Amino acid sequence: MVKEKSLRLEIGKWGESAALNYLEGEGYTLVQRNFRSPDGEIDLIMRKNEELVFVEVKTRTSVDFGFPEEAVDDQKLDHLEATAGWFLVEHAEFEENWRLDIVAVTGKLGSSSPEIKWFVNVGNA
Repeated sequence: MVKEKSLRLEIGKWGESAALNYLEGEGYTLVQRNFRSPDGEIDLIMRKNEELVFVEVKTRTSVDFGFPEEAVDDQKLDHLEATAGWFLVEHAEFEENWRLDIVAVTGKLGSSSPEIKWFVNVGNA
């Protein structure tokens, strides 16, 4: 059980790093990684020009049990938006110029070329 949780964490960190590299390649800069609030956690907070982007990263080593993006349901989106709200309290300059994205990463742990799908502006609000 502990080994399985450790492997899941390793896969998640690998996926976050792959997503970060991908977004940086698209011209985004990292503001913060793994922002935590009482409502949850946001994997990556990125910025491009004057827009702030809250990014949920979902990683799978295969699609045998579904695509990674399918793990983000309406309840998860609500938690992400609430968590974004906590960040925006401290960074009011972005209050009117932000969005929530999902980056889905699929591939073998450690691969330098995973499949990455980017879903832009997926929020419930």
